[in-house]
Amino acid sequence: MNKKIEDLVIVAKEIKDNNHLYFELQAKPPFPVVIPGQFVQVMVKNNAQVFLRRPLSVHDWNQEKGILSLWIKIIGKGTKSLSELEPGQTIDVIYPLGNTFSAPSEDGVLLVGGGCGAAPLLYLARHLNSLGIRPDILLGARSADDFLHPEIFEPFGNVYFMTEDGSLGNKGFVTHHPLLNKDIEKIRHIYACGPDPMMKAVGKIAEKYGIKCEVSLENMMACGIGACLCCVVKTDTGHVCTCTEGPVFFTNQLKDWLKK
Repeated sequence: MNKKIEDLVIVAKEIKDNNHLYFELQAKPPFPVVIPGQFVQVMVKNNAQVFLRRPLSVHDWNQEKGILSLWIKIIGKGTKSLSELEPGQTIDVIYPLGNTFSAPSEDGVLLVGGGCGAAPLLYLARHLNSLGIRPDILLGARSADDFLHPEIFEPFGNVYFMTEDGSLGNKGFVTHHPLLNKDIEKIRHIYACGPDPMMKAVGKIAEKYGIKCEVSLENMMACGIGACLCCVVKTDTGHVCTCTEGPVFFTNQLKDWLKK
């Protein structure tokens, strides 16, 4: 799959609560084909304390217009520097990188996201709609403040929320929701993105009921192309680079990871 290194122009920006950053970036034609599950590596310029590119999930992609959307949690020096950029400026991006989510063979699809980690599920949900599938979308977080725009998923599926403080949807974890308990018999395929503990809990439930489950790992990635070896994960067939063989894996490939 062809990759591009390109300065993308910021055409829209939003910051919520000094915690969430949203960008729309304009690419230059010809536009590459970007598939749900892939990620980008962005360079943080003008900050002597930040040396490495930052891996970011593709939140959304408009293939016709070449608009890349990113939903970023501001948590460190790199993402803080990115948040200081304004429309009209550019961001140096390598894209698209990594593998992709698989296409489900039947209905009964559940997307499970945790906080900002749910970012890649929007593009996945849009893609599933194009295949004639309307998934259930289960989103969890500590509070309502951990979502940028909760309503953005609603056109693409049946959306349910779980928050630890009960400020949005039901109170509790995503694993407490009926879709992962008494109603799980309707589920045939799960896609999960978010914190490792959440994905592992969902993966164990899927394993218990024999449900296909894919997770998008958030390992540290310095290069994004398999050269630095800092994102290696142990799979059932050996150690592989998350940035090239992933970030998406079926949980039956990650039995050691599930146990930790």
